[in-house]
Amino acid sequence: MVKRQSTLALVIIAMFAALTAIGAFIKIPLPIVPFTLQIVFVFLAGCLLGSCNALSSQLVYIGVGLVGLPVFTQGGGITYVLQPTFGYLIGFALAAYCIGWLIERVQTPTKKHFIGATIIGLIIIYVVAVPYLYMSLNFWLDMKTSWSHVFAVGFLGSIVADFCLAITSALLAERLYKVFQSARTLKISQVEREKMI
Repeated sequence: MVKRQSTLALVIIAMFAALTAIGAFIKIPLPIVPFTLQIVFVFLAGCLLGSCNALSSQLVYIGVGLVGLPVFTQGGGITYVLQPTFGYLIGFALAAYCIGWLIERVQTPTKKHFIGATIIGLIIIYVVAVPYLYMSLNFWLDMKTSWSHVFAVGFLGSIVADFCLAITSALLAERLYKVFQSARTLKISQVEREKMI
């Protein structure tokens, strides 16, 4: 029984990792930071899987990309950590965990809880991603860029659309929450988690 539960948790984590990868290719090309639908699956993972499984889904996605599979918006490989957009991926993992943690604190979450959690998750993503974007452009890629320009391309260019996606994802998560109830209680061992990554 325990093995079956662990297998189900692995499948669900892998599914959301794959969905995040698919979201990377549903994009609108923009200068430096393309607009993608990855963030939808980050929000849904956090709302539906619980903190640990949501975090695991994003770590699996990042790990698969860093070992070389082209699952990121601009390819893959270990050198992707130097890409200006890698900060968003770090933010995805942190946001998924924090959203899950917030939802876990409520016995019966309602619409306002899901919306509040996804908005907080969105803030976390940008708090990590925008400074990373600045450092990447100015220090690693030697593309001297001002904070105002980074703020414009890394925040202002997508915040309205991402805010709408946060609300939409929260409303969808409210409807799917009971379906994924068992997934939130399933845990995978540290050994199995390491094997996935």
